[in-house]
Amino acid sequence: MRKSVFFRNFVVTTGIFSLCFLVFGTTMFLMGRAFLIREKQESLYATAGEVRRFAEAMHTEEELGSWELRMNLAAIAQSTGDHIFLCDSTGQVVSSSDRNVKSPYIGRQMSAAVLGKIEAGGGYEALTNLDGFYADMYYVVAEPIAGQEGETVGYVFVSYAGASFFTVWGRFILIFVLVAAGMLALAIVFEYASARRLARPLNEMAAAAHRFAKGDYGVRVSPYPDEDEIGTLTQAFNTMADSLERNESRRREFIANVSHELRTPMTSIAGFADGLLDGTIPKEEEARYLQTISSETKRLGRLVRSMLDMSRLQDGDPVRREQTFDLGETVVQTMLNFEERVDAKGMSVELNMPEDDIRVKGDVDALTRVVYNLIDNAIKFADEGSELAVSIWKENGKAYTAVQDTGQTIPREELPLIFDRFHKADRSRSQDREGVGLGLYMVRQILAAHDQDIFVTSENGVTVFTFTLALADSAKADKPEHK
Repeated sequence: MRKSVFFRNFVVTTGIFSLCFLVFGTTMFLMGRAFLIREKQESLYATAGEVRRFAEAMHTEEELGSWELRMNLAAIAQSTGDHIFLCDSTGQVVSSSDRNVKSPYIGRQMSAAVLGKIEAGGGYEALTNLDGFYADMYYVVAEPIAGQEGETVGYVFVSYAGASFFTVWGRFILIFVLVAAGMLALAIVFEYASARRLARPLNEMAAAAHRFAKGDYGVRVSPYPDEDEIGTLTQAFNTMADSLERNESRRREFIANVSHELRTPMTSIAGFADGLLDGTIPKEEEARYLQTISSETKRLGRLVRSMLDMSRLQDGDPVRREQTFDLGETVVQTMLNFEERVDAKGMSVELNMPEDDIRVKGDVDALTRVVYNLIDNAIKFADEGSELAVSIWKENGKAYTAVQDTGQTIPREELPLIFDRFHKADRSRSQDREGVGLGLYMVRQILAAHDQDIFVTSENGVTVFTFTLALADSAKADKPEHK
């Protein structure tokens, strides 16, 4: 069975933590043990020095076995927990810290090897049983006792039971292990809960991605409560999902619209062509139907060209944004292309432009198309005999161009949609036989590529499209010039 990332990470993290804890615990064990041994050794040396100085004050070897000294040894041993005994110069034990009158150590002989080490080193320190003197291992510190002439009159031995030391140390280790085990258990529980908490949104995103692959773009990941990297990731994932769902919806709408736009003229062309071929259409009507076929064929050509232009815009073809040109001259030249259509509808034209040139920055060809599409759209939907008004002015470092026509009012709910691909407002469904529903979409795309805006208002039959352009010299246009 395949293991999850969560399980692997949990095992790795727990293993690393346990290894670090083991290293830390071993280090603390060795350091603590060394510290306790050193502390006890210093205590033994201090006791041995104190007893040695007290014994040297007795002056004679015979006085080392006095009852008074033995009581003092017992008092010192009781306060320190050590075992103390004294030997004469020959190594025979003459005094002990045992409280029993008959001490089992008095009269016993210390080995010559131990005495030799004391003489050779001026002292002695070891974990030993003193060559069988003790039944168990003891930490032993020994020093020679000097007489009045500096000669060795005896030896002082201070011992601490090694078993007692290990008992104390064992208790310390037991407490340490119990506390450490509790901390490790808490750490594992916390790590497990934290890993599960982190894995949940990741697992959700993985499941959602699989559903995306199957075409289901409606799934979302539950919001993550914390504002950290995981929270940012889940938010970005949901944003991406929203974008994918919108794109999929637009793609389906685009396919449906393209299919519709292609099917209508192709059906007309096929039907009229079949009628001409099989003789259904009379000879005297052939010219009219051939004209219809030509019109529908041209409409298909415009649709294909518009779709190619739209594709280039969506692919991010660069626009020459640093070109400069006279906006007023471009508008006038573009208006000349519509002279016949304006006259055919009996419309009047009003141009409102300042006397001085308005030079703007941008791709002159692309922006000329913006002006062309807006004027074409205005003439197409304007009433017979109405007025077409085009106004240009400068304000706040930008040039504004407004194209106004009088016709049907665009419903308020349609205004946010008129720049979408293939969208046609209700006012155009019976009139726009030549359009393909991409003109305003390309207008918005071209202006967006120039980081500019376009607005539309429609009230009481008056519809106004207004767009902005960057002035070539914005410093000269701080005040509005259009009223």
